[in-house]
Amino acid sequence: MTSSRTNPAPGPASMEGEPSASAAWELLLPAASAPARGRGRALQSALREAVRSGRLAAGTRLPASRELAADLGVSRGLVTEAYEQLTAESYLRSGRGAGTWVSGTVRPAARTVRDLSPRAPGSRVDFRPGTPDLALFPRSAWAAAHRTVLDRLPHSALGYPDPRGLPELRVALASLLARRRGVVADPERVVVCSGVAQATTLLGFVLRGRGATTVGTEDPGSPEHASLFASTGLTTIGLPLDDEGLAVGPLVRSGVRAVVTTPAHQFPTGIAYSADRRAALLDWARATSGVIMEDDYDGDFRYDRAPVGALQGLDPEHVVYTGSVSKSLAPGLRLGWLIAPASMTDEIVARKRTMDLGNPSVDQAVLADFVAGGGYDRQLRRCQRAYRERRDAMTGALATHFPGTEVSGISAGLHIIARLPERFGPQDELLRRAAAAGIALRPLSDCAATGADRADRADSGDGTDDGSVRLVLGYAHLAPTAVEAGVRLLAEAVRRGRAGRA
Repeated sequence: MTSSRTNPAPGPASMEGEPSASAAWELLLPAASAPARGRGRALQSALREAVRSGRLAAGTRLPASRELAADLGVSRGLVTEAYEQLTAESYLRSGRGAGTWVSGTVRPAARTVRDLSPRAPGSRVDFRPGTPDLALFPRSAWAAAHRTVLDRLPHSALGYPDPRGLPELRVALASLLARRRGVVADPERVVVCSGVAQATTLLGFVLRGRGATTVGTEDPGSPEHASLFASTGLTTIGLPLDDEGLAVGPLVRSGVRAVVTTPAHQFPTGIAYSADRRAALLDWARATSGVIMEDDYDGDFRYDRAPVGALQGLDPEHVVYTGSVSKSLAPGLRLGWLIAPASMTDEIVARKRTMDLGNPSVDQAVLADFVAGGGYDRQLRRCQRAYRERRDAMTGALATHFPGTEVSGISAGLHIIARLPERFGPQDELLRRAAAAGIALRPLSDCAATGADRADRADSGDGTDDGSVRLVLGYAHLAPTAVEAGVRLLAEAVRRGRAGRA
């Protein structure tokens, strides 16, 4: 190009260090060699990207269309059309006799892409609970179900679905949950949702619409419940546990009319609610017209005792039952379910409709096929065998490397509670040593409500405030050898810290 075409006109682009038009023409050369039918669109895209990226800075004067066409070896009409299109989109500006300039309207797009997924970057070992082994996802069987579904799915099924979910999936889930979890499941009251997180917010919006302001949660319990309910305008109050489950006295005195529970395998303590406590909770719900949300987050994984049936099966009109495939298949599928009391179903479905118009139809159809064809049951058996082996590896490694450790909650689920002897503490020091060694841990204290969010703390028997070292250790996502190696690494980090203090 000649100097008359490459030197920017006076203005922002002429400042020292600013890119000139000549710095970006190389980006247009590939567009000039594009196939003839798409050359005009390619030229527009290349020029648009040069402005977006900042290679053509605001205030840069562009060559006349005739000159640029000659340099690129394309027709003047293509360049003129590109200038006109980008001027209409505000990427460029022009005036009669004043030439064409890069507009100051455009701001270069950010080039960084962050990953906000809940991982522990840089960790050598991640013992935090809640993640299954994603390598166990049945890729071949899922792909086969996907092909089968796409071959037979009618075109109409690709439209907006029933916000409750595809009928065939609701029927399949109702049968599965009745058989495996003892749930009273009318397909008309099954709502397919994006995991238990969305089920929680659906319930929260309905409770808020009915005038509720507070929901009770287990203390200790899942920290996520508080933030999910907060997003719907509700506050939470932590209600203490004893060795039979949620303590009824503090529940009654709290005045709440809705409570979240994990009765089959309490998170995180591992308690299975006793029969008497389950009955007492239902009595409370009936007497107060209250609502119990049952989060059956890992109800299918039992190792040393018979499965405990869902609380919902005892009184489906006072219990909202929720679950998902996050532990059995993969959390990334974002598929779960809610079974609502008849009195709440219409409100929950209406809220689901306004929230997202329903879950993706193809994914629902694949899960329905997978459940109906027996693939889901086979997957559960496969996971159960793997997770039992990893549970045993965890308890064995703790006995070897942290002798005297008390473990609980080991008969079910994907995590255990480990109470380490005092000589391995204090807890803050152990956590610091673990982090420095690249070991991600979750202490039991992270699962406790705090301050004003607690109710009747003195009635609790969970011991989260007694100063001991208690860890919630997840093992399902780690191979047995990785479990043993991780516990050994933690022991070495703690031992170095104790030697340093000595």
